Amino acid sequence: MCHLIHRHREFREESSVQPLPPPHPTNAQGRQRRVGVEIEFAGIMPDTAARLVAECFGGDIVRQSPHRMSVEGTPWGKFTIELDSKYVHPDATVMQANGMTPGKAPSAGREWRVEFHQRSREWLGEMVAGLVPTEIVSPPIPWSELGEFDRLFDALRRYGAEGTDASVFYGFGLHLNPEVPDTGTASVLAHLQAYTILAAWLRDQIRVDLTREILPHTNPFPKAYALRILAPDYAPTRAQLISDYLRDNPTRNRELDMCPLFAHLAPESAHPLLHESLVKPRPTFHYRLPNAQLNAPGWGSVTEWNRWVTVERLAADAHSLHTQRQAYCAHHTQSTVSHWLDKLKRWVEG
Repeated sequence: MCHLIHRHREFREESSVQPLPPPHPTNAQGRQRRVGVEIEFAGIMPDTAARLVAECFGGDIVRQSPHRMSVEGTPWGKFTIELDSKYVHPDATVMQANGMTPGKAPSAGREWRVEFHQRSREWLGEMVAGLVPTEIVSPPIPWSELGEFDRLFDALRRYGAEGTDASVFYGFGLHLNPEVPDTGTASVLAHLQAYTILAAWLRDQIRVDLTREILPHTNPFPKAYALRILAPDYAPTRAQLISDYLRDNPTRNRELDMCPLFAHLAPESAHPLLHESLVKPRPTFHYRLPNAQLNAPGWGSVTEWNRWVTVERLAADAHSLHTQRQAYCAHHTQSTVSHWLDKLKRWVEG
């Protein structure tokens, strides 16, 4: 445990300077692991946000619709920038039903329907701007380059982007999508267990915004599920791990959403949740808990990545993980969550 405490002190000293290395810095193919970043904010519309991305990282702006665009050809790949609501963008089903296919004009007599659909979605986007956030979704970025990526956060602040604490109506978040170090069941389970143990500590460190606590997007794992996966005899197969998760968490609205990873690992699964359009199969954890603290100078993806690394370090330490699983189960069968947080603070912070 001593080396984990030492590393947490290192986190407190260095988190604002550079991304901390995870215990497994490379993936199974020996390449540096990457992290996708999603950030929501108000105060800047997608066209301005796209220009800032291009100014920070180069690339070409491609306008896909009035409230959705991309920046292509950056050193890391393609960024997507949009108002975060499907109702302000042209609906592909409607467009196709009226003859809009790539390279073709609308079917004869249907041009007005396409025009009305596009204009109505554009008007709606202009009306709800400020309530519906602008979202920037990055391509996968090597974890060691997150400090360079955070130049974008500085640019957003300079141009007036507003984060979670700017309004009681802003339930905005930052999501990290860290590439898994290993797709083996033992590794996936260890990270899920480590996260469950540290969830209360992470919430305390982040000080999750009240609006985001009320909204369902970052709900914690049910206590019964936590006790199930932390039990001493829990050693599931991959199929059982996924089945247990979906039975107790039949939703994307979890602080650590495992659906994208499980959709990637089990494409043959018949569970409808893993086939929803918003679930993108990929070998990553989908960590949804952090606020979008754009009003805080120096805050960025590095801050939240370094907190996440605490989870990975516990997952990689078999002895500490075993000890903390026992402590969690013993505590949560007899006392309160607030007391558990006190224990976590003493353990992690030393």
